Amino acid sequence: MALNQALSGINAAEDQLNVISNNIANAGTVGFKGSTAQFAEVYAVTGLNLSSSTVGSGAELTDVEQQFTQGDLETTNGSLDMAISGNGFFVVNNGSGNQYTRDGAFQENANGFVTTASGAYLQVYPPTTAGGFNTSTLTNLQLNTAQSAATPTSTINANSNLDAEDTVPTDPFSTTDTNSYNNASTFSVYDSQGGTHSATVYYVKTGNNTWNANLYIDGNSAGTATMTFNSAGALVTPANGDLSFTPTQPTNGATFPSPMTMNVTNTTQFGTAYAPGTFNQNGFAAGVLQNVEIGTDGIVTAIYSNNQTTQLGQIAVANFSNQQGLQQVGNNDWVATQSSGQAVMGTASTGQFGDIEQGQLETSNTSDTTAQLVNMIQAQQDYEANSQMLGTVSSLDQALFSAVDRS
Repeated sequence: MALNQALSGINAAEDQLNVISNNIANAGTVGFKGSTAQFAEVYAVTGLNLSSSTVGSGAELTDVEQQFTQGDLETTNGSLDMAISGNGFFVVNNGSGNQYTRDGAFQENANGFVTTASGAYLQVYPPTTAGGFNTSTLTNLQLNTAQSAATPTSTINANSNLDAEDTVPTDPFSTTDTNSYNNASTFSVYDSQGGTHSATVYYVKTGNNTWNANLYIDGNSAGTATMTFNSAGALVTPANGDLSFTPTQPTNGATFPSPMTMNVTNTTQFGTAYAPGTFNQNGFAAGVLQNVEIGTDGIVTAIYSNNQTTQLGQIAVANFSNQQGLQQVGNNDWVATQSSGQAVMGTASTGQFGDIEQGQLETSNTSDTTAQLVNMIQAQQDYEANSQMLGTVSSLDQALFSAVDRS
């Protein structure tokens, strides 16, 4: 029996060394979770036949238990590098079903999809047309690398002050005659293809508290509209503040919205010098993807060169009632089992789920190898002790056989 006991001890120590070796080998693996070997004593008889004098038959490996403690977060500044600070797993799909990982070193493939190094697709909740996200379904996260579509200018908001002390020009209005108008301001507008055009509004005083606004785009007249003010300098007409213009259409195949509206609700006529204020319009040129921002709540936002943004989805996060029941499938991924239970789905920064940190990666929780080396020394000593026991038993058996032969 002693030989079997010593042999089981050697096997147990070897199993422990294998687990420790794997932990150390993955000390630099992003999102890796170390394991510990669990052992139990062995009896050659059943529990019903045990007595106070029964000696065990050795040890056996019962489980390799994963340790899901948080690894340190390391800053990388990669826009697609992510770490979960707290509970939860990223959900990825390799085409055969969902898998779960703490490895947030994602990358973009040739088709713009965000994937793991092994090609599994990162899963997100898709945005809805009404705003927010559809948390009842999952989809692959795809970066919209195409240009952000242009939007033509349809509305202009002017915030100016016209000088009440100005006199009425005597010259007929002409854009080339500065004596024919009181003030002018130039700004940019955009056509349906995102082309930029120069727009100028010329203000001409026509009488006390009465003004004309003449809008020209690329030197072509878009029409004239009238404004009137009360004695306090506040706008009276148009009542809704909207001046309507009909721009000349471009010759490049693009179009301008017609009518084009200039809202002058915040324009005043005070007895101070002309102040152009601000001219804001709702058009913009086409843009290309410049950056991706990921919030701690997992919302993925594309930022384009035209200062427009689009929400592409919200990263799905999963957790399990029994993480120890997850099955490792390689590539830093796990799959759910009957023991782990079904995934509890949710979003980061809510309830039991941790925050998503962009530009960081979770290091292996075995990256500090000191504890692993201590365990290795202990396992090595166990191995040597059992080896010595095996040699001792063998020597005793040999002495016994020699004594029997002499008799």
